[in-house]
Amino acid sequence: MNGGTRPVGVVGVGYQQRAVEEFVSDLARMGVAVVVDVRLTPISRRPGFSKTGLARALAGAGIGYEHRPELGNPKVNRAGFAGSAEELAAARAVYRGLLDGEKSSRALTEIAELGERQLVALLCYEADQRRCHRDVLLEAIAAGHHRRG
Repeated sequence: MNGGTRPVGVVGVGYQQRAVEEFVSDLARMGVAVVVDVRLTPISRRPGFSKTGLARALAGAGIGYEHRPELGNPKVNRAGFAGSAEELAAARAVYRGLLDGEKSSRALTEIAELGERQLVALLCYEADQRRCHRDVLLEAIAAGHHRRG
């Protein structure tokens, strides 16, 4: 059991406009134990945020790293997250529907269980969480979506 010494739960984090060193330092200060990368393809033009470099930087701070491509938002659905309120609602609905798959449901269950023991951060690019698919993931975990079936 946690014993109250370290934070537990699942939170979302975006690295837009951040330097990797500052970002990792902030995660460590928050008490994040594991970063779960929910980008479909874990590559970035931002230095240090592609899979290998990010995993290395996180490991240096004692933070684990997992890539969960089964929770990525397909490229064809991404524009809606940056669009009007109607486009955002539609994109969120499309993405929510994708979470009904077996692999996605299993991943959500595993993340929720991990979050019961330690602090897990779902990672994607977007700074505004309301404009990112990780917000839908956090809602699904909070609602127990992964436990249906």
